[in-house]
Amino acid sequence: MDVELGLIEGFFGPPWSWAERCAAIEFLGPRGYRFYLYAPKADPFLRRNWQEPHPETELAEMAAFARACRAAGVRFGIGLSPFELYLAPDAGWEKLIRAKLAWLADVGFDDLAILFDDMRGDVPHLAERQAAIVELAAQCSGNARIICCPTYYSDDPVLDRAFGARPAGYLETLGRLLDPSVEIMWTGEEVCAREFSPGHLERVSEQIGRKPFLWDNYPVNDGARMSQHLHLRAFTGRPATIGAHISAHGINVASQAVLNQIPALTLVESYGAGEVYEYGAAFARAARAVLGDDLAAQVQRDLLTLQDVGLDRLGERRAALRQRYAGVDHPAAREVVAWLDGHWAMAGEAVQTQ
Repeated sequence: MDVELGLIEGFFGPPWSWAERCAAIEFLGPRGYRFYLYAPKADPFLRRNWQEPHPETELAEMAAFARACRAAGVRFGIGLSPFELYLAPDAGWEKLIRAKLAWLADVGFDDLAILFDDMRGDVPHLAERQAAIVELAAQCSGNARIICCPTYYSDDPVLDRAFGARPAGYLETLGRLLDPSVEIMWTGEEVCAREFSPGHLERVSEQIGRKPFLWDNYPVNDGARMSQHLHLRAFTGRPATIGAHISAHGINVASQAVLNQIPALTLVESYGAGEVYEYGAAFARAARAVLGDDLAAQVQRDLLTLQDVGLDRLGERRAALRQRYAGVDHPAAREVVAWLDGHWAMAGEAVQTQ
């Protein structure tokens, strides 16, 4: 099944560096990943302070990365979150959108995602207001592919508890109002879906009037709960048969750019192998490809501890693990050490302010 796979840098907390982003596309581009969506929650000029221009140095770095993506045969995209713009629809919002996209035009993007995730949704005419914003963004973006992430991007009731009850018929209305060429993102039956099924995706397709663009929240490990764990295991619950029911499959990446490559490789294998995919063997192969034989064997021995126990519950094992990985000269081992030192540990307040 020929599925368009991609990387979505859409997590909370410390973002990747430009060097890490370049290394990711250099490694994963030739192995099947065809797009990169730059949308870190920590970039204030794409989210909380989106109405302000990026500093010139950051725009230059973004443009350089866009060129690196194209050189690797990878589409470069920007995820813009016009934070709660739809709460004040009569406040000259058209001028604000035009100005922002004019600032980003010199970067050169192949994809533009307008992201309404993690914002209030209990407002009148939500779908209508959001569709108008997306339509204007499309008009200002030339030939770029336009993608929209709804406020209610999953069936998960946690979204209603966090952002207000979803309006009746929200997805159907948004799908009807958006041009058929606009992609609509979806994370599944849950925000962090355990699995995707063809039947579920068919139902969502009927609601939004097109195949969903998967925003897959694995192996992302941000937030107060997930940052306690390294997400290293192979993908499961994504059978190759879902490929016929989606327009693309983007994975929200882990905070650790090198370790992220391990599960990323297994998704490629899952689609390629189909019914004969074995997630344990896929993990072992991916770990060796990313880490080399010796470090891969060590990580496999420590997998239960690294992924399942939780950073604050390691106790005496924390110091032992740190000593073990600090003695290995490999960027992935350095990521394990930084994780053990709490570099990516997040409190709930951080999510509320990014």
